[in-house]
Amino acid sequence: MRRSGAFIACLFTVLPAQAAEQWPNRPIRMIVPFSPGGTSDTIARILGQKMTESWGQPVVIDARPGASGAIGSEIAARSASDGHNLLHANLSLFATNPFLIAKLGYSLDDFVPLALVATAPQLLVVNPSLPAKTVADLVQLARAKPGALNYGSGGTGVLSGIAGEMFRLIAGVNIVHVPYKGTILAQNDLMAGQVQLIFSDMPIALPQAKAGKLRALAVTGAKPTALVPGVPTVAETVPGYAAENWWGVLAPRGVPAQVAARLNAEIVRVHGLPDVRERYALLGLDAQTSTGDEFARFIRAEAEKFGKVIRQSGRGA
Repeated sequence: MRRSGAFIACLFTVLPAQAAEQWPNRPIRMIVPFSPGGTSDTIARILGQKMTESWGQPVVIDARPGASGAIGSEIAARSASDGHNLLHANLSLFATNPFLIAKLGYSLDDFVPLALVATAPQLLVVNPSLPAKTVADLVQLARAKPGALNYGSGGTGVLSGIAGEMFRLIAGVNIVHVPYKGTILAQNDLMAGQVQLIFSDMPIALPQAKAGKLRALAVTGAKPTALVPGVPTVAETVPGYAAENWWGVLAPRGVPAQVAARLNAEIVRVHGLPDVRERYALLGLDAQTSTGDEFARFIRAEAEKFGKVIRQSGRGA
């Protein structure tokens, strides 16, 4: 009996390892909980293409927008934890939504963080018809016309919304938030003159700013960035202001450790490729890599930071 027990114990030790070696054995679904064409979608497609080339299994991008990413995130949390389902996340899913949505259908505990992949400041852009060419002009205009300026965002919980809220609080201006189901939709209305300004991810707003369809006033990071030479920071006019977005990949809780390790190694490999880093730079993004544990600690620190901002605003759930 002792031999049989030892054999069975050995068998159950080997089976997960064999499963990990055979993985992936079918298409991988990467859930993007935001609108197609947005930053998360763009980054996920770059990563998915490289993973497909490496493993010979297609990585299918599954866009599930809505509720500031909460809908798609809950779907991901309830998906099979066999390594064939992934979540492409950004800051809002774990650093702002938990403080803004009363009955959130997921939490960080439902996932295994795999790797941080990119960071970037946002770009403050306005409709060219707005008589504001600097952040100082914008603040002056907002104070002269309280409640007259509308800022669009990709949703209450996404960074574009939080960045606007931080601006309202720290600059002491009365501007009105108009949330959309994606920042790209807010930008469309900005160009149409329906809203006057947005805080946007670089890949969405930068091409339109370069084309003269929008006017870039500032970046939201703590310091200027080479991604947009010559564009000042918001903090130069509004001291203490800083907000940067980030993106990363997670798997549903319960994913085998060996599979998680292989996923991390592949994601890190992809983001070390020169062509990927160049593509990110053209989009206004800084490619990043990390271990899963480092990413988990990073997420918790970001949640503490932005949770404080939301509580101070009085708009938490």
